[in-house]
Amino acid sequence: NIFYDSLLPSIADESKVNYASSLGYALGYIGGGLLFLLNVLMFKFPETFGLSDSAAAIKLSFVSVAIWWALFSIPVMLFVREPQIYDRVPLSKAVTLGWKQLRDTLRDIRHLKVVGLFLLAYWFYIDGVDTIVKMAVDYGMSLNFEESALITALLIVQFVAFPAALIYNWIASRIGTKRAIEIAIMAYCFITLLGYFMQTEQHFFVLAILVGLFQGGIQALSRSLYTRLIPAEKAAEFFGFFNMLGKFAAVLGPMLMGSVTLLTGNARLGILSILILFAIGWYLLRKVDISEGERMAREFLAK
Repeated sequence: NIFYDSLLPSIADESKVNYASSLGYALGYIGGGLLFLLNVLMFKFPETFGLSDSAAAIKLSFVSVAIWWALFSIPVMLFVREPQIYDRVPLSKAVTLGWKQLRDTLRDIRHLKVVGLFLLAYWFYIDGVDTIVKMAVDYGMSLNFEESALITALLIVQFVAFPAALIYNWIASRIGTKRAIEIAIMAYCFITLLGYFMQTEQHFFVLAILVGLFQGGIQALSRSLYTRLIPAEKAAEFFGFFNMLGKFAAVLGPMLMGSVTLLTGNARLGILSILILFAIGWYLLRKVDISEGERMAREFLAK
């Protein structure tokens, strides 16, 4: 993701960055959804695919993912132009230089205060998003939902998120990127509340549709907004930090949800606790001054 995301400033100018980011997520969802659907069918009906049993289908699923990745990496390698690299570094020094660049990026973020504030906001609200995604199946299982219903819900998210990411980009072009993200965070608060009151598998499907409507949008617009706040020539370094925060964010939410569930013995209160992350993220994002951040990024490059 670091290398993929860091290409965004070089392939799309400011007027197109929202669209490029949203299109990337939309295609990712439809591609992932189609492959996931194929793998589910292989698992459910192995004989139809000439497989001996479901275990063989699972093994073949891993192979299919590898082939899918390799196949769709070809256009990137052939047709996407990378920024010019002037000071190439031998592999033997890459790790040492990587740690130095991380230290330098942290120093730069301290100077680019708007970037730091946005990253803090992003860390909280994307943690909530990731927790909803990662814990949904476990939560459904705790409510004794059928396995088929859980798989169906995952497929719903994938196929709803495909058009929704593009539609949400259009909405952002009308109301502004930051406001669109704020609305998505509020939508996730509503989703979390609905999750607390969820009773049936039909409710779970409704939640899957709602998640699909906002998941791709909040991810794509967060990435494109971050692109506008950082110095374009340091995109790889800054996106390295962005993705590192995104991965680390996946720890806090499940820990919070698990701790509340363990202390109260109530999984519903566990899912409700995720509201804390969305509330903090929304509050911090409200304080992010986009115009000031863009100005600071331009001045940084001018030095």
